[in-house]
Amino acid sequence: MKLAEKRAVFRARKRRGSAAAPSPDLTPDLEAQIKALVAMPDEEIDTIDIPERTDWTGARRGMFRPMKQQLTLRLDADLVAWFREHPQGRGYQSRINQALREYVERHED
Repeated sequence: MKLAEKRAVFRARKRRGSAAAPSPDLTPDLEAQIKALVAMPDEEIDTIDIPERTDWTGARRGMFRPMKQQLTLRLDADLVAWFREHPQGRGYQSRINQALREYVERHED
């Protein structure tokens, strides 16, 4: 487990209110490392070995939720109707978002 991942685990436990309680999943050594990371400023943590994730296909909701931006967008009525009439397990807005993401990936330089 990378240091940044350990810190994320500790922060998640802290939000749940169980940061002080020892975890049966982590050894005392790992718990000490996590506590040291929490005390360390973010800019001092070396995350160079963690690759940036750019492909979110197959990602499940709840693991990571990309930041969304609410906006007003005018689309042709027939396009919106098509996405609404062809349910495929997700909402039509999510499927429009996925179609736009796929377009961007195909047209990146």
